Amino acid sequence: MEFNEKLQELRRKKGITQEELASALFVSRTAISKWESGRGYPSIESLKAIAKYFSVTLDELLSGEELLTAAEEDGKRREGNIRDLMFGLLDIGIALLLFLPFFAERTGDAVYSVSLISLDGIQPYLKLIYLSIVALTTVFGVVTLALQACQAAAWLKCKGMASLILSIVAVALFTVSLQPYASIFTFALLVIKALMLIKRR
Repeated sequence: MEFNEKLQELRRKKGITQEELASALFVSRTAISKWESGRGYPSIESLKAIAKYFSVTLDELLSGEELLTAAEEDGKRREGNIRDLMFGLLDIGIALLLFLPFFAERTGDAVYSVSLISLDGIQPYLKLIYLSIVALTTVFGVVTLALQACQAAAWLKCKGMASLILSIVAVALFTVSLQPYASIFTFALLVIKALMLIKRR
């Protein structure tokens, strides 16, 4: 008997609904439905909680092959969580441009390094564009951290790509507008993200 069938049988024997089991295990009803339909395995921690809840052993819940599959899926989940954490922190890190002197401002014959907030020697529309990309990237980083537990398919599919696109736009913007320090800083953030994705594959 497969894990999903065992879980259904244990739940029915106990006479509880998917919602009640989800509440007891502190997971969503969608997660229970996914496990019972055979579309995935719980994390190792959830498996331990299931075994404890139904007073069975992990060996009774899973075959050897299923245990390996569950451990592999759990590893991928953890890796994804770490990557999301790093992407979120890197996106929030772009906010340093607001306060650190990464921008060149010409005053007479001299060129000074200033922060984005203090930058006045450029066209107002360009400063607004700079502020917009920094704000958008920072907010996206906060959202990424806040939604780490979100399992919505659309979010899982687009979050990494959206983060990369924002970084690419920032690098292109600062490079084209001849802000070398800001472009180097944002390029470094982009390279870190790219290396994390390459390592994952």
